[in-house]
Amino acid sequence: MNIEQAIQQTSFRSETEKMVVNLIYTGNWILGINAKALKPLGLTTQQYNVLRILKGQYPEPAPVSLVSERMLDKMSNASRLIEKLRQKNLVERTVCKHDRRQVDVKLTEQGISVLEEANKNVGKAAEAFQQLSQQEAATLNTLLDKLRSNAGPNLDE
Repeated sequence: MNIEQAIQQTSFRSETEKMVVNLIYTGNWILGINAKALKPLGLTTQQYNVLRILKGQYPEPAPVSLVSERMLDKMSNASRLIEKLRQKNLVERTVCKHDRRQVDVKLTEQGISVLEEANKNVGKAAEAFQQLSQQEAATLNTLLDKLRSNAGPNLDE
């Protein structure tokens, strides 16, 4: 379905405006697919992202600041997400031995197990994206990287 049909809008001021709307709509569509895949495990997409970041550091712990830097959703509160995961026994928090102001986080065995299951569910959900060939996916990745290569306008002025 094209973007015009999806949002029932027949015209845009420019192709660039249409692209922005299309990216936002598609991003939300993908988030919805992933959220549905993670729901049976009681995880949000942001919590899943934290688990993946911690898996990349495993078996070493990661400081909360590192998790925050690597989050896909920069508006997420890493400390709050980590606390939710701790309550589910998926991560453990410890005070850093070298810097008592730093809190380190590490996956638990249960966290690893849940992440493996989540990866399976998300992998199955990714079948929704198979209409693109590997070459088309690579081209799209290149274009998205190019789009983000400019930090964008400073809207704070």
